[in-house]
Amino acid sequence: MLQLIVLAALATSPAAPAEPARFDADIATVVAREHLPGMAVAVVDQGQVVYRHAKGMRGDGGRIDEDTLFKIASNSKAMTAALLARLVQQGRLRWDDPVQRHLPGFRMHDAWVGQQMQVRDLLIHNSGLGLGAGDLMLWPEPNAFTRADIIAGLAHLKPVTSFRSGYAYDNLMYVVAGEVAAAAGGKPYDQLMREQVFEPLGMARCQVGRWSVRDVGNVAQPHARRDGRTTVVNADGEISADLPSMAAGGIRCSLRDMTRWMQVLLDPDLVPDWLDTPQRRALWTLHMPMPLGDLQRRWDNAHVHGYGYGWRLSDIDGHWKVAHTGTLSGMYSSLALLPDRGIGVVILINGEGEQARTALMQSVLKAYTAPQDRRRAADYLDELERAQASKRAQGHVAPSTEGARAVSGTALPQWQGRYADPWLGTAWLCPGPDGLRFRVEKSPRLQARVMQLQQRWLLRWDTLGEDAQAWLQPGDGPVPSLQLRAIDPDIDFSYDFQDLHFTRTGDCTGEPRARQ
Repeated sequence: MLQLIVLAALATSPAAPAEPARFDADIATVVAREHLPGMAVAVVDQGQVVYRHAKGMRGDGGRIDEDTLFKIASNSKAMTAALLARLVQQGRLRWDDPVQRHLPGFRMHDAWVGQQMQVRDLLIHNSGLGLGAGDLMLWPEPNAFTRADIIAGLAHLKPVTSFRSGYAYDNLMYVVAGEVAAAAGGKPYDQLMREQVFEPLGMARCQVGRWSVRDVGNVAQPHARRDGRTTVVNADGEISADLPSMAAGGIRCSLRDMTRWMQVLLDPDLVPDWLDTPQRRALWTLHMPMPLGDLQRRWDNAHVHGYGYGWRLSDIDGHWKVAHTGTLSGMYSSLALLPDRGIGVVILINGEGEQARTALMQSVLKAYTAPQDRRRAADYLDELERAQASKRAQGHVAPSTEGARAVSGTALPQWQGRYADPWLGTAWLCPGPDGLRFRVEKSPRLQARVMQLQQRWLLRWDTLGEDAQAWLQPGDGPVPSLQLRAIDPDIDFSYDFQDLHFTRTGDCTGEPRARQ
């Protein structure tokens, strides 16, 4: 009997933190190698916080602590899914409800798909749209697109596969999901999120909707590498707007909030009336298979990979893994749970931390799933860098645009004028004070000088990095047209230039003065 009691205690008590000094060293390594301004990390084991780290510079002169707010980006999706689960539990909607029951104006390019689309489909990336289709209505921010614009624009985005036949990551459907929640709940999305998720769970610092950056305070700013220096980019103003992307990736939370989020997800009894067993199972059921990458096979010994409601589901060294990442310009997050072990890990970064979060998360999880594996974050970073070098050696790089020269306002005379794309709206190709310019009316950061490189034309955006440059391809025909194509083969998929097709609707007369 004594032996059984000891075994039971071992099974339910938290393990000693897996070498906290190792975690400290790994964080120091990735911060130094990736030139990160700061980072916040927490590990939960059997309901207890066994490791926490919150250090570095916010970007406004202050220092990061456990209450500093970070953009959690696409980790917002799991919270949107949880909000919908609460509404299902309350009988306000069903997972298999047609979307049009709650949003009668919802349409897809194929009318039948719009009619058949269910609430559950909005969360699992099976719409048939291409990777990141329509994301230019969300980013770059700020812009003038509304949630209504985004829902209307879906009817003009052409699918690349049949409905429910495969996985392609999508943000717009989560915007629709947020509006379904608002319609079913009878309140705006941000109010419902506060009432149904943040308040009952005690996530006191999380922000959604419109809020005052000055009044809330302690907010991390995004950073990027510019000319060999890490610098603040896209800094907040005094007010953070209620962005249309909120349900897909617009929430901000602190390390303390995200730690609480993990604790509640891992222990249903912590807030017993919040989500019942059927809804918890629905969130973490594999609804859409996903490709299993070579890295997952080698690093995780993984055998399965798929998407639940707002979560990626897989296995690592024989343990069930529930996880997601979040990416916005200058902000990265990663959260992973091992539900059967009661382990949770969250990483929040206010810099260009894609490889850092990957290497660090892998190292921390391996401390629990394969403690005999002595690879550290530096080893994983080395492998990621070797993979990048191999791609470059094979010619998988963006062509040089170093020789491009700005063209005068008289260039491309037969294509100058006002243009329209069915979902992105009005654009202008017109002379400006510094030569020929292209700009999208509803997206102030999509303004560019037109450049010529040999016999090709390209757009050099005023406020976006070189990785976002695009070829400008004038088209002949009865009506002049323009198409855009990415120059960098590794461009962020949210620059979905390939989904645009502009046709000319008038000349440059009446063009509003572009912001210089």
